[in-house]
Amino acid sequence: MATYKQLTLQLEKLQVQVLEAREKEIEAAIAQIKEKIAEYGITAEELGFSSKRPTARKAALPAKYLNPKTGQTWSGRGRVPAWIGKNRERFLIEG
Repeated sequence: MATYKQLTLQLEKLQVQVLEAREKEIEAAIAQIKEKIAEYGITAEELGFSSKRPTARKAALPAKYLNPKTGQTWSGRGRVPAWIGKNRERFLIEG
């Protein structure tokens, strides 16, 4: 029966062989993939590797405040516009 030291040496050799085999197979797979891409003219977008990420846009909130002089509106969220001043109630949209 093999000793612990002998088995660990065998294991190390096998791990090296595994890594070498994996690298060779990856190289072959990449070469095949590149060949097919060139042959069929496949784009990154067709493969699902789009550089543009779709973003879900939130719907704009309805206006709560209206500046009657300019027609500008504000939803009540975010930075307060300068035209609101201190008395918001006078710009409040009824309804």
